[in-house]
Amino acid sequence: MRRPVPLMLGVLALMGVLAAPALDLNMRLPDEQMLPKSTQSARVAQDVRAGFDSREAQAMQVVARGIGDPDGRRRDLDAYAKHLSGLDGVARVDGLTGSYAGGERTVPPGRFAARYASADSAYLSVVPAVDGLSSEGGDVVDRVRAAESPFGGVIVGGQPAVSVDTFDTVAEKLPVSLAILAVGTYVLLFLLTGSVILPLVAMLLSALSLSATFGALVFVFQDGHLRWLVGDFINTGAITWSVPVMVAALGFGLSMDYAVFILSRIKEEYDRSGDSRLSVAIGLERVGKVITYAAVILSLVFIVMITSGLSYMKALGLGMPLAILMDATLIRGVLLPAFMRLLGRACWWAPGPLRRLHARYGLSEQAAAPEERRDGAAVREPGPGPGSPGSRTGGSEREPAPGRVR
Repeated sequence: MRRPVPLMLGVLALMGVLAAPALDLNMRLPDEQMLPKSTQSARVAQDVRAGFDSREAQAMQVVARGIGDPDGRRRDLDAYAKHLSGLDGVARVDGLTGSYAGGERTVPPGRFAARYASADSAYLSVVPAVDGLSSEGGDVVDRVRAAESPFGGVIVGGQPAVSVDTFDTVAEKLPVSLAILAVGTYVLLFLLTGSVILPLVAMLLSALSLSATFGALVFVFQDGHLRWLVGDFINTGAITWSVPVMVAALGFGLSMDYAVFILSRIKEEYDRSGDSRLSVAIGLERVGKVITYAAVILSLVFIVMITSGLSYMKALGLGMPLAILMDATLIRGVLLPAFMRLLGRACWWAPGPLRRLHARYGLSEQAAAPEERRDGAAVREPGPGPGSPGSRTGGSEREPAPGRVR
């Protein structure tokens, strides 16, 4: 690599362009819109959305528990339903006391209104005016949950609430999960390389590769581009939440695998020669093509998913090959060697205590030299066996003839 700086800057610019759309990543739970347009369920849902101002299928259930006899709380239920129906993003509220819209009761209670009450509880059906699984639908859930209630134990459920609770649960544990992943990966890469810098560089480059992959997914499946490449799908303005999770998990794991393969080979050469520049060149020469071929084969396995009619399968069929190929070529083939070339011997630096820790517990695949055998036995170099053309004994060891010196 004669010009590492221009190559590195060019690849970083390309990755930055690809990663830019990821800033607008919007995720949602799957529904019938992930199906092909030709399926009956998808067609019905599309017709209802286009022709009717109603989203009963995504209604929220607001349950007031332990309120006593609901008939004795009709005034409170009426006031609460009026308040909820006046919230931004709420189309209609149905309950024991009738139907409401815009802060007013529009329909008096009918003969089936009793289904909204039990012995000591009542519930209201809150129909959103927006897609309940979208980010706007999540805002409606937050407003309904934050609304003042004359009852103490009000809880909110339904599809939109499930969506909000799902992402809140994931976000709550995400920092801990990322911290465990980062620390575990860093420790293992340090034990492999003995460097405090290379593990950090490897993880940052993997994060860059995943960011570029997410940007491409947003550009195609959230913004609706390149349908001629991936096939037609229903554009919801969001990506099924499981796609980024799976791409991140599988992509990062494979990326670290490739990093281990190439860094271990470079480390072996560096231990042998002490020349950082030469070890990078030899390491790439020895395992670079193998990693690329393995990445191509694995990518083919995922690419066939693009032919699926399910949009989230298409997204996996595009996202995984992109993550794998970018990491095996641009990251491990260009950026990592360029960084190591620029850092030189500094990329192998570690403070004294950590160097001693690595010397004792470090990971290595090198075979022990003869003098390093634990049992102290001498190791003979392999040679021609008895009776072979290269054997001097011709089949058995002979004593030297008297008076003759070997």
